[in-house]
Amino acid sequence: MSRNHPWAVLPLHPAEQDEDPMRKIDALRESERQFRMLADNMSQLAWTADSAGNVYWYNERWYAYTGSSLEAMQALGWRSVHHPDHVDRVTTRSAHCFATGSIWEDTFPLLGKDGTYSWFLSRALPMRDEEGHITHWLGTNTDITAQVNAEEALRELNESLECRVAERTRELATINQLLQKEMAEREQAQEALRHAQKMDAIGQLTGGIAHDFNNMLTGVLGALDLIQRRLAAGRVGEIDRYIHVAVTSANRAAALTHRLLAFARRQSLNNRNVDVNHMVTSMEELLRRTTGESIELCIDLDRDLRHTHTDEHQLENALLNLVINARDAMPEGGQLIVRSRNVDICAPQGVVSPGEHVLLSIEDTGCGMSADVVERAFDPFFTTKPIGQGTGLGLSMVYGFIKQAGGHVLIDSVEGQGTRIDLYLPCQVQETVRDVAAPGAVHSPRAVEGERVLVVEDEEAVRMLVIDVLRELGYSTCEASDAKAALPMLQGAERIDLLITDVGLPGMNGRQLAEIARQQRPALQVLFITGYAPSAENRSDFLDAGMDMLAKPFSVDELALRVRKMIEGRVPVHR
Repeated sequence: MSRNHPWAVLPLHPAEQDEDPMRKIDALRESERQFRMLADNMSQLAWTADSAGNVYWYNERWYAYTGSSLEAMQALGWRSVHHPDHVDRVTTRSAHCFATGSIWEDTFPLLGKDGTYSWFLSRALPMRDEEGHITHWLGTNTDITAQVNAEEALRELNESLECRVAERTRELATINQLLQKEMAEREQAQEALRHAQKMDAIGQLTGGIAHDFNNMLTGVLGALDLIQRRLAAGRVGEIDRYIHVAVTSANRAAALTHRLLAFARRQSLNNRNVDVNHMVTSMEELLRRTTGESIELCIDLDRDLRHTHTDEHQLENALLNLVINARDAMPEGGQLIVRSRNVDICAPQGVVSPGEHVLLSIEDTGCGMSADVVERAFDPFFTTKPIGQGTGLGLSMVYGFIKQAGGHVLIDSVEGQGTRIDLYLPCQVQETVRDVAAPGAVHSPRAVEGERVLVVEDEEAVRMLVIDVLRELGYSTCEASDAKAALPMLQGAERIDLLITDVGLPGMNGRQLAEIARQQRPALQVLFITGYAPSAENRSDFLDAGMDMLAKPFSVDELALRVRKMIEGRVPVHR
């Protein structure tokens, strides 16, 4: 595997459709380069392993410290950099954790390229899918040599302290000075430990957002591929909705990758003059689709609202995040109000500083929050949602972004009555610049007349893109958002040559759906699409004959070739 992951973010905007398409591609590459630089220049040694614990990627810090290469590490393994006195203990402990799926945490020395050993705190977290299966491991190694040395010195000193005190009863003044020095060393060791824990939290954060990123990229890359084809065919009037899908997915992906910097309030913001009313109006249809029919969405905007100077994409993501939280707080339905107002604050009001502000409020009539929950609402990783339905990062990201933008976030909530979240944005007006992008076209194998494909995917943007690709290639299609909606079609009499299904569907997963479908249609070909790339061993366990797997993100050509091969029966047997 390359040392460089395909992690990239690209803030896009629907209004930017008129400009040079290649600039968007350049911006995407630049954003990827910047994120790669962030990963490779973090102070920790970082690595990624498959579900069985086999490491397949290290960041540049690892290579800079060990002086090794990816090929050497794959050939020799960690034994080449482990201290011989510790290698058996560490190997046994790590193998147990990888086998049981428990968090691995251990301390041991690693050999540097200068021939000396330094102590590291190593921690690896299992990343799981919706069914709880481990897809991969994310690991960090934090240098704690100073802490270990200080603790060793303190341990030796404490062991001999009684003896020294007995021997030096006449030298109390000297001993007192020594004790003062020891206290200072202990404080330094504790500070080093606090720093290590803070860096470990950053590692946890990056791991927590990684599993969603491939899903977002599928929407972006699929839409851009289709834009290429439309432009090459001269059908430019049809590209608007693909641009919208790409922008929406890219913005969601950008929000994920920016969360790490949002906590530190050092994210790169694309600030411009923002008309909040226009932003809310342009998102109204999306917000209504997000909230559903059981929730009454009210938009109450001040017609004379001032402009604010901020990153519009980040503000859109913050609004969408808060609307989703409000929706989830009203499972039985209710009312959700998005309101904008001008607010002039003459004297400090709590954390809100004086000045002219644009106030954007999101108010719901949901379950509300207790005082304890309100206190912790902005804490990273804190969530009241069931496992698998929330990362605990949404409000933290909103808080970090608004604070970095010079604004403030306030929560007013009564348990059982509802919640209002107020975003105070300072009024500042400056000049801004915008840019965009898009690419060319390729040819893929087409359908034979009459061939029909069923697509089951809960992510609307991905489902729409897959359907459009198939139709463009000449296939007849039918679609479903989950297994429950797909079963009647599979159990019916209509022709279906191929089932394309996401693995992680809500309720019944894609593998279970395929199992039931095969009972009705034993020869049915099944192509799984998934947001993670499992190892060959996992595929062998997961797939039966006539089944294959395509990892997100994938290109239009990859999808077209895989569909053609499967329908023609050229997919190898996996078991």
